[in-house]
Amino acid sequence: MRRLACLLLTAALLPAVVLPTVAWAAPLPEVPPANLPPEAVVVAALDNHPTVSAAGQRVSAARAAANALAKGTHEVLVTGTIQTRDVTNERRYAEFDTQVLRPIRLPGKAALDREAGVLGVDVAHNRMEDSRHQTALLLSQLWFDWLTAGELHRVDLANVAVLDEALAAVTRRQQLRDAAALDVDQARAARDQAQGTAAMSAADMNEARALLAANFPDLPLPDQPPALGEVPTPANDLATLRDLVIARSHEIGAADREAARLGTLARRAERDRTADPSVGFRAFSERGGMERGGGLVLQIPLGGGYRKALAEEAGAQASAGLLDLANVRREVEAMADGDLANARGRRSAWEGIAASARSTAQAATRTARGQQLGAIDLADALLARRQAHEAARLEVAARSAAIRSLIKLEIDSHVIWADEDTDEHPA
Repeated sequence: MRRLACLLLTAALLPAVVLPTVAWAAPLPEVPPANLPPEAVVVAALDNHPTVSAAGQRVSAARAAANALAKGTHEVLVTGTIQTRDVTNERRYAEFDTQVLRPIRLPGKAALDREAGVLGVDVAHNRMEDSRHQTALLLSQLWFDWLTAGELHRVDLANVAVLDEALAAVTRRQQLRDAAALDVDQARAARDQAQGTAAMSAADMNEARALLAANFPDLPLPDQPPALGEVPTPANDLATLRDLVIARSHEIGAADREAARLGTLARRAERDRTADPSVGFRAFSERGGMERGGGLVLQIPLGGGYRKALAEEAGAQASAGLLDLANVRREVEAMADGDLANARGRRSAWEGIAASARSTAQAATRTARGQQLGAIDLADALLARRQAHEAARLEVAARSAAIRSLIKLEIDSHVIWADEDTDEHPA
């Protein structure tokens, strides 16, 4: 008790060489929900991204191709000859020969062509939506890279402020001959290191903003990143979101429509083993019109090994399309399971790391109080401060990972940042 009273009296009479207790004892702040850009702004930025626009043009190309398939390549062919004939001991005669010929698709082929064209449009549309989805994942990654870098920078700046005050306090005590020069050196080294760390996090923050602005110039950005926010609680159950990832997958939709298109083309190739006939009309005039004639023309190509080989190729492609569909379905299901496990695991990890950060902050607070009373060396106080700073940075990284995992699950399930015409495909 006498030792404690002396320590308290000494702390009251002498200028304190302390690390400010407010900064050491500050609890983890109550943060707002994850800060995302406005939905309408994100949708516009995604729609204007070059990869999404290019995919939209491929949808237009698929529609044009579908129209071409519906029309068919069976065009009217007109051939003609105009000539003169010089007959010995007679005279020169004007003659002509003309023929109009058009191939005709046999029954059933036109319907298959139209079906293949419609399926091709479906494939292009699903691929466009998948391209948009991948672009949304890129935007999310770059956005949270920026927010995380900003949050780390704010943590580093707070650490610099604390160590600046500590250095000033130690310097005052050294001037009063109540602290050794070694204490000043230790405090200055800790402060300088903190400034270096803050400078690096500032560079990371500026780089993240530059990458985000360059990839999405249509997305308005403030000068400083918003707060990272807390780990959100999704409106839907995580298992429900996992099921929606599969049900709304445009990768599965594209593979499904492509398999159906290849199957249609295989049936079309099988029918094409019987070649389309060509019918038309022929008219001629010879010997100056003394001989005239006209009649119907019929051409029927006789298919052989070439058409059979093409049909076999198309059949193999259709089988490969079904296997590709099965593979894509497995990949999407694996991704959905991974999203679910990651969202659950990252949140649990963050909760543990956040608890550790709070405990580390409390330990640093007690160490600071002990240093105020002279019971703990400055080196130990600086060590506790460094551990608290590292724990705070680790908490930010864990919180960022937890938020990213949930946002990715919501993007993959098309709950956020989805186009209005999002389709659901059966799993």
